[in-house]
Formats: sequence, structure tokens, C-alpha cells
Amino acid sequence: MIDTQKILAIAAREMADTDLFAVSCSATPSGEVELLIDSDTSVSIDACAALSRAIEAEFDRDEEDFALTVASAGIGSELRTLRQYRKLIGRPVEVLLTNGIKLLATLDAADETGIALSYEEKQAVEGKKRKQTVTVERTYPFDEIKYTKEWLDFK
Repeated sequence: MIDTQKILAIAAREMADTDLFAVSCSATPSGEVELLIDSDTSVSIDACAALSRAIEAEFDRDEEDFALTVASAGIGSELRTLRQYRKLIGRPVEVLLTNGIKLLATLDAADETGIALSYEEKQAVEGKKRKQTVTVERTYPFDEIKYTKEWLDFK
């Protein structure tokens, strides 16, 4: 089976002077390798193709037979790296917590420990008969988050 760490190292070297970065790399026992990349701006098909050629040039096809796919981490895909989180600060995200609660919120901050979100929630306010909509700001550690995705509203 092909070494995904070697592929990640080659990819990091090839993307060193760009705003591209590796998100994940996975390999199956049958030799199918998928490298997901992202960017602080956008990922072009040409960048994926050039990276794929550079990686394949490092391996001897007679020794290792594999099928390499280099793709962009899509808009609806789960965020996996801190750099992806930081790219979306100030934008709406969908967060599923490990307790099953799904939040649609604005990503306010992200660091190594977790993320800070702000969202609207109906709460009982003292002196009011009905629940009022208030803006809630909370911090969630990564171990309480099942996934986070960029939220796109098509309305």
C-alpha cells in the first residue's frame, strides 16, 4: 500500500510558495489514493492537475501501482484543518455537536482548542411574556463537535 505521509510531504513541498494546503490524504488497499487540497482563495483544476503530475513523477510505476485523485475540498465538505476554519471566520457555518444538536451560526473565531460561534436563539427574558430572540455567543471545543460545514443559503 502506498505511503500517504510521503504523498503529503511531496504535496507540501510543491505547494510551499502558494496559498494551497493539504486537507487530507487517504489510500485504499486496492491502491486508490485521494488527496484533498484547499486554498485561502480558490483551487483551480490546473493546480490539481499540476500537483497530481508532480506527485506521480516521484513514484516508480513499476514498483507501486496506484490511482491518484487530487481534488479540492468542496464547499459542502466537512472542515478538517484549522486553516479551513480560519478561512471562514465571519461566515455562516453548520455545526453538528456530538450531542445531536445542529446549529446554524456565524463563525467568530477558531484556534487549536475550538471555535467561537454566534447565533440567534429564543430565550425567556425576565419581564417579558413571550420568549425573545437573543444573540448567543458560545465557544465549543473540538471534542464536542461532530462536524462543521460552510453554510450556503440559496434563498
